[in-house]
Amino acid sequence: MKKLYEKYMFFIGIAGQMVFYLQAAKIFSDKSAIDVSLPAFLFGLVSVTSWLIYGILLKNQVLIFSNIVAIIGALAVVTAILIYSN
Repeated sequence: MKKLYEKYMFFIGIAGQMVFYLQAAKIFSDKSAIDVSLPAFLFGLVSVTSWLIYGILLKNQVLIFSNIVAIIGALAVVTAILIYSN
């Protein structure tokens, strides 16, 4: 059961990080970040970076891979906000 749940969490861990990519795509397509909070996404970036470090310390592949995906997405959002802030 533990192995099955670990596979489930691997999928959910990565799929759950798609919120960053959806937000980045919205900003880039609208060419506007008017209602998007830079401090909130910077805090999110710090959070997922902390989780990545924790995953590395634990040698936990689920935490490592899902938070690498999250960091890339969070960086995309922060970049988009910086480019399209008015």
